[in-house]
Amino acid sequence: MIALDDVHLRLGSGAGEVNILRGIDLTVERGETVSVVGPSGSGKTSMIMVIAGLERATEGEVRVGDRVFGSLSEDQLALFRRDHVGIVFQSFHLVPTMTALENVAIPLELAGRRDAFDRAAAMLEAVGLGHRTTHYPGQLSGGEQQRTALARAFAPAPDLILADEPTGNLDGETGRQIIELMFKLSDEHDTTLMLITHDTGLAARCDRVIHMADGQITEDRRGDGAQAAPKTASAG
Repeated sequence: MIALDDVHLRLGSGAGEVNILRGIDLTVERGETVSVVGPSGSGKTSMIMVIAGLERATEGEVRVGDRVFGSLSEDQLALFRRDHVGIVFQSFHLVPTMTALENVAIPLELAGRRDAFDRAAAMLEAVGLGHRTTHYPGQLSGGEQQRTALARAFAPAPDLILADEPTGNLDGETGRQIIELMFKLSDEHDTTLMLITHDTGLAARCDRVIHMADGQITEDRRGDGAQAAPKTASAG
């Protein structure tokens, strides 16, 4: 699903060019769950941004699915993300003037899906928010907003979900429920999942745990993947 070959990312700053990623080599198979851990500034989010096509690698090859990003225009990258990649952020990034239903329907409408609102309603039901479809983000709790963001990410049935500290703004119990839900949805949809987390227990539940430091992968080990997506898991 993901293949990074000697990927570098250098960005300009007032003090000169900064090396963000320093020769990343990584392969992720379809259906795997992968956690990315490491200290702040280690390049975790930058790697996710490169995989999403939101940052262009300075050197090296980025391949997601059957697409090599270096050969794609910005418009082609945007279309690829729309159809194949779901992104979940620490901040929920919901449109405040749209209802939960409308927020989830956005990527489906952009894709020209005639069943956009029916699909959005079904996804909100799947994350336990079938009774909150007409509520605006400001009327939802933090956990409900992140459930809405999850529903939006999974609604187009993407091949890949990228999550950057998806429970960072939630309390412990709400965060646990969101993670259970994310694993459950990934399992049901056979979606490849890559998530950034500071939670070592959560990281270990994935098939693989990637450690990063100073823009490099320092360790790639197996996790407790058998527990990552239990068939009987409850979203709470």
